Parts: sequence; structure tokens; C-alpha cells
Amino acid sequence: MTAGPLVISALAAAAVLSLRHPVLKRFTFTLSVFTCVAASMHYPAAFGTWFGTDLRVLIVPLIQIITFGMGTTLSARDFGRIFAMPWPVFIGFILQFGIMPLVGFTIAHLLGFEPEIAAGIILMGSVSGGVASNLITYLAGGNVALSVTMTACSTLASPLMTPFLMKSLAGKLIPIDFLAMMFSIINMIIVPVAAGLAANKILYSRRRWASNVRLLGAIAAAAFLLATGAGFLNLGFLGPLARMKGGLILGLCLIGLVSLAKLVVRFVIRGPEDWMDRALPVVSMAGICLIIAVITARSRDELLTSGLLLVLAAMLHNGAGYMLGYWGARLARLSEVDSRTVAIEVGMQNGGMASGIAMEVLKSAKAALAPAIFGPWMNISGSLLASWWRRRPPQKADETSAHM
Repeated sequence: MTAGPLVISALAAAAVLSLRHPVLKRFTFTLSVFTCVAASMHYPAAFGTWFGTDLRVLIVPLIQIITFGMGTTLSARDFGRIFAMPWPVFIGFILQFGIMPLVGFTIAHLLGFEPEIAAGIILMGSVSGGVASNLITYLAGGNVALSVTMTACSTLASPLMTPFLMKSLAGKLIPIDFLAMMFSIINMIIVPVAAGLAANKILYSRRRWASNVRLLGAIAAAAFLLATGAGFLNLGFLGPLARMKGGLILGLCLIGLVSLAKLVVRFVIRGPEDWMDRALPVVSMAGICLIIAVITARSRDELLTSGLLLVLAAMLHNGAGYMLGYWGARLARLSEVDSRTVAIEVGMQNGGMASGIAMEVLKSAKAALAPAIFGPWMNISGSLLASWWRRRPPQKADETSAHM
């Protein structure tokens, strides 16, 4: 009976101590996830309901907050770079949505998973690239601009590509509602990203309006008032479009909160200008850890019987993404640096999006198991791959241009 608390305490201590180590700190997130998984496995009831409310209702809002944070790191030029480097972005897009869904489908069938878990593996391969790939690309010495642009483009395409791939590859395993999934992705991902882009302007614009106290206060007030008004609107007559109401309300609230926070941090307490950059990783890490804990608590029994096989599936899926992404890019005559970037982008998927779709659209905690396990493994493997490539920079510039 004492094993549980000891394991949880040891993992928590390791996560805290890793923050002080220059190399191990990149594994802080993974250790934190392991801590939450251990806690939810030993005490599943603690992640079931709080004050009579099922914690699964937090999953979509948490994903929206995390995605909003990703949006604040983007700007219009990140999307515009597709015109400056169309060939690498095109190759990455084809490999991302071509390799990973088919690899997921193959692994799920070869390893004999039950339909819901198999659908979760296919879903993991059908979502867009994860924002963690941008950090891993930076650590690996890759083309960060290309990575960010690929993430942005695959994210924008996900409302169409993910439902299409799921309908095609997983439709015989479980029922797939194309429109419901499409509008759910728009609500969870696209609307918060758009709100994040607006917040990026508020946070980082050098123009006078972005430093005007009265204007910042007015933006905050207007955003909160619009969110309140949207909350009272009955959008049922819009059909599937009504699914975007939650994302709109939360996005407006976050824009208002960012405006108010900038006003307070900059003009009242005179805090650091990079306060958002410091806060985002902590908020994202905490949100993902809670999501994984909630999912794990609901699928504890399945995890005990299929956990090791799912870990194997994660390793095979992720490894295939790196390898096929790299060699596919090389065959397309991309430079060594760009090929490494494409490999990382293809191999690392958006586990948060997959978790949200599994719980919100598929209504299946079993389908959410794959994202919950694949996510931590991708961070481990990505960090190891980044360290490997960082120590082995390209010996000479490629003769082939990455901007064909």
C-alpha cells in the first residue's frame, strides 16, 4: 500500500530536481507527466470528479488555452513564409499527412488492438504537427522558421485532413462523424490560434497603440463584454457551427486577460517584458499533465493490460515518422538541415488535439489512451534525437537548395 506514494514522491522529486540541471531540465515535462500518470493510476478517483463535476469537462478548455498559447508565438509572417520556402513546406505536408496515418493504421492492425484503442492510434497519426517540434528543432540546430511554418500550415489544414483521414482509415472501427470532428477541431484549435494571433499583436507590437494604457484597458473591456454577450447568445440555429461558441468565448476572454495582464505587468508592477514567454511553458505543462491524468484515470484497467503494447506502438510510430520523414525529405532533394527539420515535424504529432478529439467527438477514453502515451514518448525521443543531431552538425552546406 505504501508503494504508490513512494513512487509518486520519487517521480515528483526527480521532476523538481531536473529543473536545476542544464541537460536534464529538458526532461522535466516528461517526468511531470510520469508523476501525474502514477498518481492517476494509484488514485483514479482523485481525477474523476471534483465537487460533483466530472473533470473531463476541463479537457477541451485546457487544450484551447494551450493552443491559444501556441497562437501567441505565431505571427502573419509565419504563415507567409510558405511563399518563401514552398517546396520544403509542401514536402513536409505530404509526408506528415501521408506517412503518419498509414503507419498508425498498420501498427494498430499488426499489434491487434481492440477497435477503440486502434482508432486512437490512427487518430494520433492523423492530427497536425505538435508545437513541441519547434523547440526540438531549435535544440537540434534545425531550421526553426521552417518548423514553425510547417506546424502552422498543418494546423490550419487539420479541420479537413484529420476528419478525412479518420473517416477513411478508422471508419470501419468506430463511427466517425466528419462534420462534428471538423467543427470540433475548429473550436479547439483554429479559433484559439486566431485569438492567439490577435494576442501576439497586443503583446509584441512596437506601435504606439500597443503601449497605450487607455487603449489596452479598452481592448480588455471590449473583449470581456463581447465574451459575455456571446455567452448569452443561443446559436443552436447554426447547427454544427454552434460548436465554435465555446472557443469564441474563451478566446475573447483570453485576449481580454492578456491585454489586462500586459497593462498591469508593464505599467503597474513594472515587470519583465517577456512575462508571457515565461508563463506559457508552465501553463502548457500543467494543462497537459492534468489532461493525461484525467484520461489515464478513466482507462486505468485498459492501461494495465495494454500499456506496454501501447508503449511499443508509440516507439514504432514515432520512430517511423523520424526515419521516413528524413529520408522522404532527402529523396525530395532537401538540404540536410531541412531534412532533419522535416523528420522532427513529421515524427512529432499534436497529442493535445488527439486527446480532445477522442474525448469530445469520439466520446472514448480508450481512444484517448494512445495520445496520452505517445505524447510523453515523443518528448523523450525528440530530446534524444535533438542531442544526437546537435553533436553532429552537417559537415558542409548542401549543394541542393532547400528553397526550390
